[in-house]
Amino acid sequence: MSDAERTFVMVKPDGVQRGLIGEIVSRFEDRGLKLVGAKFTRIPEEQAQEHYRELEDEPFFDGLVEFITSGPVLAMVWEGQDATRQVRNMMGKTDPAESPPGTIRGDLGLDLGRNVIHGSDHEEDGANEREIDLFFDEDELHDYEKVDETWLYE
Repeated sequence: MSDAERTFVMVKPDGVQRGLIGEIVSRFEDRGLKLVGAKFTRIPEEQAQEHYRELEDEPFFDGLVEFITSGPVLAMVWEGQDATRQVRNMMGKTDPAESPPGTIRGDLGLDLGRNVIHGSDHEEDGANEREIDLFFDEDELHDYEKVDETWLYE
């Protein structure tokens, strides 16, 4: 696959508690994206603060850190052509009430503060690389060729 891009995605504690991991992973697999890394983990407070560092001056920062550390998450790295844009479109808007049906947040999210999923954004320079590096060592990411790649990309 040429022009493959990697992007960071996380099923948040509410998505884990609600049993939505399989549904979310299936949506990305159905889209043709390739899972190259996954880790079921509980985020330490320091790592959560680093993850959300661009929001540290916001009044909701402490609550955000408290929530993301409240239970296990599934951190993942997905690969595909224009993977970040594809994932962002599939997730929907941050507020589930503004996300159209068919998106992950539009179908599964209930509340702005409980929107089940996080994905890296192109708009913050280096967000993908920074978030991937924050959650994964290089040896935890796997290069492999999927048998269906020739059917997905020209």
